[in-house]
Amino acid sequence: MNYDPHFDVDVALRTIESISHGFQDGSPEEASLRAAATALLYVRELGKLDEYREFFRQITTPAIESVKASHAFATREEAEEWLKGTHVPDGELVSIANQGYQVVNLPQGARFLRNPLPQELEK
Repeated sequence: MNYDPHFDVDVALRTIESISHGFQDGSPEEASLRAAATALLYVRELGKLDEYREFFRQITTPAIESVKASHAFATREEAEEWLKGTHVPDGELVSIANQGYQVVNLPQGARFLRNPLPQELEK
């Protein structure tokens, strides 16, 4: 299931209402659809729709799509220079010459550890 960034609560509510007409009042299906519609209304009334959208995105977006390099470097030398001049958090993902690496902070200094990015694994 893919996340729709243009998710419209009103459209969802109309869809739920339309589907619910196919079930007898009081049936488990109709009650479930009513509960889903009420939950959407509740979230909107609380002013938490943006938080709900983010939650919805997180559970509908495959985890692999959220793995992204924070920086991209054409060469290893360019990446090494950046690493020396910046405090980079442990675990930061970067791309060097289209290959993924993770920053590992060791007592002797930060290093790059090869960590393929999702697009590399798809090949």
